[in-house]
Amino acid sequence: MSAVIQGLKKTYPDAHCELNYRNPLQLLIATILSAQCTDKQVNIVTGTLFKKYRKASDYADASQEALESDIRRIGLFRSKAKNIRLCCQTLVEEHQGKVPPDMSSLIKLGGVGRKTANVVLGNAFDINEGIVVDTHVKRLSERLGFSKATTPEKVELDLQKLVPQQDWTMISHWLIWHGRRRCPARKPQCHDCEIKQLCPTGKKSAPGEPGARAKDMLE
Repeated sequence: MSAVIQGLKKTYPDAHCELNYRNPLQLLIATILSAQCTDKQVNIVTGTLFKKYRKASDYADASQEALESDIRRIGLFRSKAKNIRLCCQTLVEEHQGKVPPDMSSLIKLGGVGRKTANVVLGNAFDINEGIVVDTHVKRLSERLGFSKATTPEKVELDLQKLVPQQDWTMISHWLIWHGRRRCPARKPQCHDCEIKQLCPTGKKSAPGEPGARAKDMLE
């Protein structure tokens, strides 16, 4: 695992969260919006949203209809608008409008699960409480042979056993960047992969050919 970490770190020295934000509240809102949606689409919407809504109370006081209209380009915009309003109402009522820097408080907020909490803690507060497991991290964890688990929670536990805690935030960024740029779901570019020799999928791929699907290569 350490060799993979070093390989990814060397390949993506500038890896970071690709959601645009300037403070913990903006990252929290952006992460809630990012569920089943691309970071690019979220950044388009938040470019305007963050100018209109600057504090948790702005979201808490907004009507459901108004917030829905402001995020209409985002998938599941109705439920996300509801969750954001509930989330920010709790922030105002229980946390003086501030995003709490602890897991137990975050997961009590509307629309916030462990994945969102890990994003906020790791990137807004530099707290390595856990590992963000999105579709890219889950896919690459299987292809690299780190976890055969089928749920994000179990994949996270497997990765925590392998990755030093100081790298818990960054391992997600490195895997996500690699998943987006080199190792997509359908046609991983194994022939050009920077960590090919460390990957069961890459090692079994014919030179110059895209890698096979994960299940075929790891069985």
